[in-house]
Order: sequence, then structure tokens, then C-alpha cells
Amino acid sequence: MKYVIAMIRPERLDAVKRELQKIEVSRLTVSSVSGYGAQKGYLEIYRAMEYDANLLEKIKIEIAVNDEFLEPTIEAIKTGAKGSDGYVGSGKIFVLPLENVIRIRTNETGPEAI
Repeated sequence: MKYVIAMIRPERLDAVKRELQKIEVSRLTVSSVSGYGAQKGYLEIYRAMEYDANLLEKIKIEIAVNDEFLEPTIEAIKTGAKGSDGYVGSGKIFVLPLENVIRIRTNETGPEAI
């Protein structure tokens, strides 16, 4: 089992969800977060004053998958997040080992609980 965390641009969320639905990955958690990577933010002008807006709005997607779904999940996220433009700031995907999962309602554990 793996825990997949992806940071993507907000406008690419629907495309990523569509790609995940194609491979029948339908369980995910989505959060609005702020941060920056290689682009280091941007220069913002507000009421004629310039300031560095170094935290950009991003979407964080978290998905627990069984091992056989890992590569298709990664490819779906990459396809949806990149789109046709591939801008700097398209995102990152992190894959972590997942020791255990417990479904509270049924008390199932491990791959069956995902």
C-alpha cells in the first residue's frame, strides 16, 4: 500500500479528477494549501504598492492506493496536472509507504480497507 500526495495548480483539479475516474480511483482527499517551489512566488501590485506574494495557492490531493494502482494513479495525476501547457509550477507527486489502513465502520484492515 502507498500514500500518494500531489501538489497541483488549482485550475487543474477537475482534469486530475477526470483522469483518476478513468482508472477507477475514486477515493481522495483534497485541500487548499499555499506554498511555492521553483518559481518562488510572484510580484503582486495592490493599490499601487508592490510586494512579493511568495506563497502561491495550490491544491493538495491525498490518495491511499494498493500497490497495483500506484503507477496508473501517478500517470493519471501527471496527465491531468500537466495538461497541454506544462508550466513551471505544475506540481509535485510524493509517494510514501503506507503501513496500515483501518476502516472504522467494518474494522477491515490493510488493502481491503482501501
